[in-house]
Amino acid sequence: MSSEWWELPVKGIDNEIVKMAELRQAQLTKPPGSLGRLEELAIKLAGMQGKVKPELDSIQIVVFAADHGVAELGVSAFPQEVTAEMVKNFSRGGAAISVLAESLGANFKVVNVGTVTELPNLAKVVDARVAAGTKNFIDMPAMTLEELEQAFRVGRAAIEELDRSIDLYIGGEMGIANTTSAAALASALIQVAGDRVVGSGTGVDRVGVANKAKVVNAALEFHLRDCGDEFKSPLEIARRVGGFEIVALAASYIYAAQSGIVVMVDGFISSVAALLAVRLNSEVREWMFFSHRSAEQGHSLVLEELQAEPLLDLGMRLGEGSGAAVAVPLLMQACKLHFNMATFAEAGVAS
Repeated sequence: MSSEWWELPVKGIDNEIVKMAELRQAQLTKPPGSLGRLEELAIKLAGMQGKVKPELDSIQIVVFAADHGVAELGVSAFPQEVTAEMVKNFSRGGAAISVLAESLGANFKVVNVGTVTELPNLAKVVDARVAAGTKNFIDMPAMTLEELEQAFRVGRAAIEELDRSIDLYIGGEMGIANTTSAAALASALIQVAGDRVVGSGTGVDRVGVANKAKVVNAALEFHLRDCGDEFKSPLEIARRVGGFEIVALAASYIYAAQSGIVVMVDGFISSVAALLAVRLNSEVREWMFFSHRSAEQGHSLVLEELQAEPLLDLGMRLGEGSGAAVAVPLLMQACKLHFNMATFAEAGVAS
């Protein structure tokens, strides 16, 4: 690539604030550690935000949407046209993430990084199409180097345009066949067979899952033969089997961390984007919370690679950022407990 902005340092966690938050937790009217991970969440969030009493008043959700050429191999239960229709649904407020965003009072927008069909001007939708979907990566790169660079710029721009006062960023994704792309990315990044990563995605049956695994394995074999050791590079892996929305999402995570914005990661596809981001800049990991364990088979492998313990396990596999939005109230409650509970001194209770 022509630039290496993604390798620049991320904003540092305020360790002095962390110590002060730990001291506050030790003084609250409860046995030490009795609130479990809620205590850890509040302390970590304090260090990220640089204040002893962290807040979650301003939340931004950005969903990146794009299509995938590999869809022509029958890896999804839905036709490719659904991507564009779902973007319209997001705009109308009818999607799950739209409902969840409203319930959280979150700012919400969609970035069209590459639907097959052009879309009319839509409320809350930014047109940033790189191309009309990626190419079928079974026997060629999914995108050119120029397209990869452009998708990275789209992801960075989505964060650059945000108000820096936001307290939490959630990135989501939408794209028919993107679980196949994510599975191929994860398989190549972790270096495991596609069979261990591929799941049902949009709800394909056992035969459909077997077909997806066959497609992923065949693609990985082709690209390894085609470029050898170069296929071990995260950027080359992303160029060859990634999706525009996954690449943009990874770039948004990196720039959010560099900007000191807390990230809540969604499920399987978002976690693969997070893994790509961390492989490009390991410091980004410190700015991430992981919301839930997806029902997709490969998600646990990706979480293990990221050394991440998600907050929830609800059997979700919708994507869109929906699992991340569902987990936000846990962070809110952690903050409220940390902020509003009395200390032993304030309550006149012997500690």
